[in-house]
Amino acid sequence: MSSVRVAGTGLTSFGEYPERTSRDLFAEASATALADSDVPRDDVDAVLYGNFMGELSEHQGHQGPLMAEAAGVTAPATRYEAACASSGMALRDAVIRLRNGECDVVLVGGAERMTNLGTAGATEALAIAADDLWEVRAGMTFPGAYALMATAYFETYGGDREDLAHIAAKNHENALTNEKAQYQRALSVEDVLEAPTVSSPLGLYDSCPLSDGAAAVVLVSEAYADEHDLDAPVAITGTGQGGDRMALHDREYLARSPAAREAGEQAYADAEIGPEDVDLAEVHDCFTIAEVLALEALDLEQVGEGISAARDGRTTPDGDTPINLSGGLKAKGHPVGATGVSQVAEVATLLAGDHPNSEYVEGATTGVAHNAGGTVASAVVHVLEVVA
Repeated sequence: MSSVRVAGTGLTSFGEYPERTSRDLFAEASATALADSDVPRDDVDAVLYGNFMGELSEHQGHQGPLMAEAAGVTAPATRYEAACASSGMALRDAVIRLRNGECDVVLVGGAERMTNLGTAGATEALAIAADDLWEVRAGMTFPGAYALMATAYFETYGGDREDLAHIAAKNHENALTNEKAQYQRALSVEDVLEAPTVSSPLGLYDSCPLSDGAAAVVLVSEAYADEHDLDAPVAITGTGQGGDRMALHDREYLARSPAAREAGEQAYADAEIGPEDVDLAEVHDCFTIAEVLALEALDLEQVGEGISAARDGRTTPDGDTPINLSGGLKAKGHPVGATGVSQVAEVATLLAGDHPNSEYVEGATTGVAHNAGGTVASAVVHVLEVVA
């Protein structure tokens, strides 16, 4: 089985760019990734692209070939949609294609244009990742859904808003050095607690922002990397995917993420590692409670203990397992279709020593990227390791 190397990464800045189209954003990210990889465009065997709301925000479907064209690539292209896990799913498929020998070079990425819809329009567009018949028509939005999950967690395991505020403050602190982050400003725990309530117990700063942006990575087979003498020291050694019932009321748990647990167990087994081997992780913190659920699903924290991890310093840059050194979705931003690939790009650069926050994980060899769709009805997890 062929190893999969990360040959190049490319990110736009995440933020509010309502005048920029997704194709414009992806053209920038893919050009950066290809230049970073030293891989000629003619060598790309496939373009795999994640996007969630293009039909709603840009009246544009069939985006695969459009984005290949934007990247200057003539290879066959496919668009993936799995809500917030869209490009994570695309990346998983890229890994599988490279492993089975179907491809030697894959350009994989994603983009989203959201802010041109305005807050109300983007909120409505995001809501369709929930069950339309039983949730959306009843007025459910994702702040409300994650508020239900947070309430269930507090009632089952304990914790409070101050614990969540430590997560937000940590991730904003991490983003200060990330030039691609949407919010490069610090928040104190008090700032988070004093912010307006959005959906109790979640406040304004418990939520990630609406974001525009794109991400891309060039993945290559080990044989291609060796043949072309590429500088690609980080490999994707594990991949996994899990699922859960779509609507919250149909699930066995509100305070756990079985889909993420399934994906994590698969990825660990695939990479032949355990959670104790993980040095750092980028997890899907669309809301502060989501980071807690992700840590516990990935066995980086015991069930019921993830709520205190940031407050007690276990997930801070100088903690046992730094989490979301990029700033996470919370501060770096969440252009939905780009997020999964951007997480992998962040982990790869952290492990390679090329990230502004690599100093906190010097000597680290293993990282995890966790990408979730909706209220974690879909989840994909990747393990990355330094192999050269």
